[in-house]
Amino acid sequence: MTKIALLTSGGDAPGMNAAVRAIVHSCQHHQYECIGFFHGYNGLLNDEWQALTHRDVSNILQFGGTLLKSARCPAMCTPDGPKQAANTLRKHQIDALIVIGGDGSFHGLEAIKTHWEGQVIGLPGTIDNDLAGSDNTIGFATAVTTATHAIDKIRDTANAFERVFIVEVMGRHSGHIAFNVGLATGAEAILSFENCDPTHTAPQLAQLIDQIRIQQQHNHESFVIVLAENLWPGGPEALKTQLAGQAGIDSAVCVLGHIQRGGSPAPEDRLLATELGLAAVHAVANNRDRVMIGKQGNQIQEVPLSYAISAAKPVDGRWVEAHSDILTEYLTKHRK
Repeated sequence: MTKIALLTSGGDAPGMNAAVRAIVHSCQHHQYECIGFFHGYNGLLNDEWQALTHRDVSNILQFGGTLLKSARCPAMCTPDGPKQAANTLRKHQIDALIVIGGDGSFHGLEAIKTHWEGQVIGLPGTIDNDLAGSDNTIGFATAVTTATHAIDKIRDTANAFERVFIVEVMGRHSGHIAFNVGLATGAEAILSFENCDPTHTAPQLAQLIDQIRIQQQHNHESFVIVLAENLWPGGPEALKTQLAGQAGIDSAVCVLGHIQRGGSPAPEDRLLATELGLAAVHAVANNRDRVMIGKQGNQIQEVPLSYAISAAKPVDGRWVEAHSDILTEYLTKHRK
């Protein structure tokens, strides 16, 4: 009997449970045995596992987090970690390993593959949406929805006090969340890697000050800045200090943080995770190896793991241009 191992690794993403559920159900359909390792690659190294059946996953579709738990695993970055993982897989006579995670998790898969003869399959599970080969990653839609709802609430109190708010969103080194959330909430400013050079922020700060002053002169409204994490030197508090010190502009900071990774997955993530989970088991049945299962242009795709973790996946230039056009039109109108 074909035996598939499964784990979730790295940062959790809403929809991981839906993917686990789909994989387990598909394994039973194909009459494959499925076991899950707990706590990411740590469970693989420590041989912490459980056989998975439809009973174990029958009611997890709507929950965030991950049934299998997740963790970072520094040991996988050492020479002995991947070897130990390969030995555990051989011990259990595993034919294929499916990992749901981000680029760090996929690097782990590639490292295991150098010591193990079985199939390795990746599913893109990260809110950052920074893996090439899939239009969206599992968890991205929910993160955008959660951040949008949060900023809508911030907007209410910002309007009440006519205040400037700096809202930091996640994304690691990608602006997908920042631009999607910024446009969805009508943010007056979006600061991300695609439109702001983190090594030379002076021009962006000057433009931001100009924009806020014009807004304050012509409207009695709030001003929301959506800031991508890891972008501004010193973070949002440094930007707050610079606005106050250089222009006397008072602002409030709100870091949304891990709220974006939690909560019940949006329908889009449940559907995507289910499709990709089923496709992963189908890929095992067709002897596919070292691939990530993604979805592009409404079609399931198999791309090399190396491509998924190395190719650039920039924010669609049309989104960046759209926000730039809105900003230009606003400034031109109010400078007359």
